[in-house]
Amino acid sequence: MIITLSMKPRAADEAAPATLPRLPVFLKDLVGYGLCSAAALVLDCGLLFGLTAVGVNYLPAAGIGFFSGMLLAYVLSVHFVYADRRNPNHLWEVVGFFVIGIAGLVLNQILLFGFVDGLSLSLAVAKGLTTLGVFLFNFAARRSVLFSPSASPEKG
Repeated sequence: MIITLSMKPRAADEAAPATLPRLPVFLKDLVGYGLCSAAALVLDCGLLFGLTAVGVNYLPAAGIGFFSGMLLAYVLSVHFVYADRRNPNHLWEVVGFFVIGIAGLVLNQILLFGFVDGLSLSLAVAKGLTTLGVFLFNFAARRSVLFSPSASPEKG
């Protein structure tokens, strides 16, 4: 199959070019949440490494960075990613987002401590490994609890 991109209009007797299949909603959400999380991670890591560079212990610095990233992730997620929202009361949605985020923060701190103090990994390597685990936890929890249709089948 050849996929063509052209800006010129098709003649009436030309076949329509092949189109890429639509991604299921789950994959769209995963990619969109990944992009939002990447922006949040830049803020998180910037604060983590910036604060540790000026003498702040890595655990409080990680908490400050993580919380700031979580704020950014919420704003970006509700504006650009999730079309389905279970709770029309946005206050409860924010509370749920942050409760899940706090659980992610606890996981973040435990993993960082284990990797840095327990396994003697560098902070950068530990943060990379921790980020993957916390990202997957947060996406799964937030999507299933807050940002999926409660009774209707998934669109896609």
